[in-house]
Amino acid sequence: MNTRPVIDDSAGPIALSASFNSDASCFAVGLDTGFCVFNSDPCELKASRDLNAGIGAAEMLGRYNYLALVGGGKNPRWPQTKVMIWDDAKQKVAITLELKTAVLRVRLTKSWIAIAIQNSIHLYKFSSPPEKTAVFETADNPLGLCSLGSRLVAFPGRSPGKVQLVELASGNVSIIPAHTSALRAMELSADGQLLATASETGTLIRVFSTSNCTKVAELRRGVDPAYIFSIAISPNSSMLAVTSDKSTLHVFDIPGSQASQPTSPLNPPRRSQSPHVAGDEESSTNQKWGFLSKIPLLPRVFSDIYSFTSAHFEMGDENAGINGSSLSYLPALGSLPSRPQKGILGWTDNSTLICIGTGRDARWERFRVGERPGLAEEGQRVIWRDGWRKYLGS
Repeated sequence: MNTRPVIDDSAGPIALSASFNSDASCFAVGLDTGFCVFNSDPCELKASRDLNAGIGAAEMLGRYNYLALVGGGKNPRWPQTKVMIWDDAKQKVAITLELKTAVLRVRLTKSWIAIAIQNSIHLYKFSSPPEKTAVFETADNPLGLCSLGSRLVAFPGRSPGKVQLVELASGNVSIIPAHTSALRAMELSADGQLLATASETGTLIRVFSTSNCTKVAELRRGVDPAYIFSIAISPNSSMLAVTSDKSTLHVFDIPGSQASQPTSPLNPPRRSQSPHVAGDEESSTNQKWGFLSKIPLLPRVFSDIYSFTSAHFEMGDENAGINGSSLSYLPALGSLPSRPQKGILGWTDNSTLICIGTGRDARWERFRVGERPGLAEEGQRVIWRDGWRKYLGS
């Protein structure tokens, strides 16, 4: 006889999606009943709108009162083929954009709107009415990957693993052969000078200069495959953070940045030599292999750039029963993600990371990066969690 209590699916709101604004000062949450907006640090509710139906994606325009909303959940507020530009000052829809297939992601700046669907990216000038300027074909893009800055937009190319980088003013397109397998994460730096990418293998994060499309860094998360949840570059472009289904948050120095940790005979720089490798392994320091990295003919994993610090982040109980398969996180083609998003990252400053997740167990966590007496040796930088909460209430 089954004596376990029945779970009440109607108790409390469910976060269907979450995304940071351009400077990670706020994040917007799509709910099965509407949407809400929070300050990132401290985590405080700014606005909550009950639409009596589901919002599968909510994207903020900086710190302005405009959001891009897409219907979602069991009872969508609007068809998933429509993007509603919501004016929260007037609490009504200001602009409606309709696509032929389901919208997977929307990105906004003051001048541009980028909409990702399964096999294309649609660019609009943010005007009234919006002016469609271009449509770019992509490889299958079930996660709606697209990173929009003030000067550039980056999204998957027509072939798996490649990136299309478009200059918004001129329309010029550059192709970056970033990986040999399909892309799973990408992010432009705040100044648009760097682009970070990860593939479905989840072992390496590559960083490219957007000015000449050359690879400036290759960062090793580990050697066993993993599903990358999020990539975020610090505001001064000195560090990169990444989360994966290993429930681990890694922080790397970006080689060549002025703010990176200085090198010394005891702390040599670690440079990758070959462009492609498979595998992954958790690591907490770029000095993991010590003298082994100097021995000739050893596998290149001993000389790669590893994270200088790492920490555990909470994924909650909703991921139980996934059988350890990263592919279980993939959404069905042509639909918004069906599983809760976890490990979404945003830097609020050059030493503070915010990590959020969705679902019923919607969590906010704050991490600090830097020197911490008593926790590490003098001069060593570490990461530690110094705050968390369930932002939809307990």
